Amino acid sequence: MLVFLDTEFTDLLDCDLISIGMVSLDGEHSLYLERSDYRADWCSAFVQAAVLPQLGHVAAVDRAELAHRLAVWFASLPPGVVVACDNSTDWELLLDAMGDHRPDNLTGCYDLREAMGIAGFNAAAASYHEQAPWHHALHDAQAHRHGWMAVQDSYEAS
Repeated sequence: MLVFLDTEFTDLLDCDLISIGMVSLDGEHSLYLERSDYRADWCSAFVQAAVLPQLGHVAAVDRAELAHRLAVWFASLPPGVVVACDNSTDWELLLDAMGDHRPDNLTGCYDLREAMGIAGFNAAAASYHEQAPWHHALHDAQAHRHGWMAVQDSYEAS
């Protein structure tokens, strides 16, 4: 099962997870979590302007609860989960958020940057974002999903 991942975090240098969004390729499984205990003083000006205003529509959880909810969510998925993301920081933040518990069904990570270079991916992602803001972890994960599906559709059509 392919699962698209995106995260929002404080800054590339002082990196602390703020929110995480994931959605399966079939769209049947999704998860969005915001942290209540991220290091707000580490937030870059960009994050303060583009990310923080989008928070607060769900109850934020602390690091321990986030790890628990990730474990429960992954346990609900079938074997063979591959996470797809466009940045190694997303993958590293997911692993860090899970702490010592790495789900047995999580088999690895796929770098989406290769797929993003294929015609149609970026246009489909941008089209998704016409209805949903950028720099929101779940919306960005959904945009990756739409980009992937556009590429798959173009292969099937040829």
